[in-house]
Amino acid sequence: MPGTKEDIGITVYAPALEGDDGRPLAIVRGMERALPGLRLGWTTSGKEDLIALPHRDEWVAAHRTSGGFPFLCNDDDDHLVTIAGRENPDGLAAGSPPHLEVNVTMLLNAAGIAVVAGALEAAAEGARAFWGHATPSDAAVEISRQTRDPVRKPGVPPRGLPALRFSDDIRAPEIPHCLGWLNYWSAAAARAIGFPDPSRDAELLSRARRTATGGWVVQLTEAPLDLDDPAHLDALKRAYERFPEIGGRAAP
Repeated sequence: MPGTKEDIGITVYAPALEGDDGRPLAIVRGMERALPGLRLGWTTSGKEDLIALPHRDEWVAAHRTSGGFPFLCNDDDDHLVTIAGRENPDGLAAGSPPHLEVNVTMLLNAAGIAVVAGALEAAAEGARAFWGHATPSDAAVEISRQTRDPVRKPGVPPRGLPALRFSDDIRAPEIPHCLGWLNYWSAAAARAIGFPDPSRDAELLSRARRTATGGWVVQLTEAPLDLDDPAHLDALKRAYERFPEIGGRAAP
């Protein structure tokens, strides 16, 4: 189940749902198109028993949970995929409104690694996300520790990584708060951080692909990000140096 160290987590950040918003179903269907054989046709009870959803599309359209959409999964422990969405009451930037946060988990195995870029793209494009990332859970925990504030969260980020600001110190919702292994940047996010620059981004472009809406999926390292690997840690640090806007670090 989600939350083990063998997981890879996908999180995308998008405008909050409004009215009869069709994005939850677009996200779920997009995931199924991106991952051959995937059927997100189950949810769970309070006791974590699987409950089949024979009318899944109607169920997703009719149910809003915490301003998002309820937990869904497939029925395959060897290729487990879960997804849920919620409204985060915090803004993605100073003065911005609440936002939709979509969370996907997949197993960090050969099958999951082969399709994770497509899963990230499908979730992000279906949500009309500003930005998002897919990162192995161990690395994601350390990256989360980069967010620091002298009063609210004092301390030093791990492994010599740069300190990142809280969202209310970031100037626009399009600016990513952090980097991950695979990064989704909408067209607006890419413009905000200055990607791509052919003269500086040749290595990143060799592992990047353009999306149908003009966004990008950008992969930092060939193998899943492992911060115990000095080459991976270096790649992450170089990417932060290249994009000082990320995490609100650029000078006003």
